[in-house]
Amino acid sequence: MQRLNVEFRSEGVALRGWLYLPEARAERPAIVMTHGFSGVKEQYLDRYAEVFAAAGFVVLLYDHPNFGDSDGEPRQEIDPVMQRRGYRDAITWLGAQARVDARRIGIWGTSYSGGHVLEVAALDRRVKCVVAQVPTVSGHASALRRTRAEQLPALLASFDADRQRRFEGLPPALLPAVAASPDEPCAMAGADAHRFFTDSAALAPNWCNWVTLRSAELARENEPGIHMARISPTPLLMIVADRDLLTPTDLCLEAYQRALPPKRLLMLAGGHFTPYIEHFDATSQAAADWFVRHLGAVSYTHLTLPPNREGKDSVVAVPLTNKKDE
Repeated sequence: MQRLNVEFRSEGVALRGWLYLPEARAERPAIVMTHGFSGVKEQYLDRYAEVFAAAGFVVLLYDHPNFGDSDGEPRQEIDPVMQRRGYRDAITWLGAQARVDARRIGIWGTSYSGGHVLEVAALDRRVKCVVAQVPTVSGHASALRRTRAEQLPALLASFDADRQRRFEGLPPALLPAVAASPDEPCAMAGADAHRFFTDSAALAPNWCNWVTLRSAELARENEPGIHMARISPTPLLMIVADRDLLTPTDLCLEAYQRALPPKRLLMLAGGHFTPYIEHFDATSQAAADWFVRHLGAVSYTHLTLPPNREGKDSVVAVPLTNKKDE
């Protein structure tokens, strides 16, 4: 397997990442992937890319605009529309590569980008298979749970004040991505979010613990779940954690019910960040299996999903334990 540094352009911005090439020299199916809210590619996603490449896929893993190794201003601003356009431009670039079969491209996303891939798969028929891991499905519904009613007027006022500052040419207001104290305002509250990002910071020295305040405002407007019924006939694998507070479990399950076949649900025990570490083997291998089934690739050692008749819903349950799957 080779890993090459690559660069492509999206909306005039240079996006940078890694291109994984499997040993097989023939044209291969391919996968596009990138991280979620404030994440960069080094935060465990290289492990997923290696699993997919070992299954015979060419894999493009890159940083979103304004983050990590990619260009873009303002730095640390999360614009969901621009990020989804990044996915579509990545598909265009990847499909033009000599080792890639442009007719067999899948997309993978997690958390915030898990929502992106739902919308991209619904709107872009070049996508032939999609995996959405603990996805954001409704910015509005999620925000109602994160922000108490008495805090909302002050939050909305801060968005207006920030817009006035930017209109006057001043730097954008900033917000910590995660915080150690539950009393400190941040974009992703909770001890598990703080632990995940601070623990993985050693792997990703260019990750920064702040985002623009406008990122939080744009997140409240982000509604990828409205596209669920349009994903079909593209095959959808959705991975959901049963105690997810960041992308709430019930919202994910309700969105899954609105998707049409072919689709499959993988339920995990634990919170939002358990797929990356505790359940990495289950999540990476289930995703690889799904891509193999619908895009085709060489044989490899993997976790075989139970057979199902085409067009039928199915659920794969990982035992409800925080221990590593056996």
